[in-house]
Amino acid sequence: MTPNSTSDEPIRIAFMCVQNAGRSQMSTAFAERERARRGLEERVEILTGGTHPADEVHEEVIEVMADAGFDLADRTPREITIDELRSCDYVATMGCSTLEVGDVGTDVAVRDWALDDPDGRDLERVQEIRDEIERRVAALFDEFSDAP
Repeated sequence: MTPNSTSDEPIRIAFMCVQNAGRSQMSTAFAERERARRGLEERVEILTGGTHPADEVHEEVIEVMADAGFDLADRTPREITIDELRSCDYVATMGCSTLEVGDVGTDVAVRDWALDDPDGRDLERVQEIRDEIERRVAALFDEFSDAP
C-alpha cells in the first residue's frame, strides 16, 4: 500500500520542478515507459508540472531524450497546483523546488532528487542527468511494484 492510496485507488505520482522543461519532463517520460513495462497502466497515474512553467521543453532535453527513444518535442510545460500534489502518493522534486513537505501534507511521500538543471548544459552532462533520472524512476516504481 502506498502513502495516500487505498487498494482500489490508483497510485498517483507527480514529477515537478520550477520550469517543467527538463528534469520533470524526462522523469515523466521514463515513468510512462516504466508504467507500461510493468503493466500498471490501470494502477498508476502520472502528473508533471512546474511552479513557473517555461514556454517549451529545453532543446538539449529533447535531443538527449530522442537518443533514448522518446519524442518530447510536442510536450508543453504546465503549472502544477498544490491540490494536485496533495492528491499524490509520491512527489519527486528535482532539486529546484521551493516545495516544503508540510505544503503537501504527511500522506505524500516527497522525494527531492537534487539533480542538476540540464538547461544550457553540454549534451554529455544532460545525458548523465537523463541516465540518473532513469535509474531513480525505476527505483521509485520498485517501491510499490513487484513486477520487474
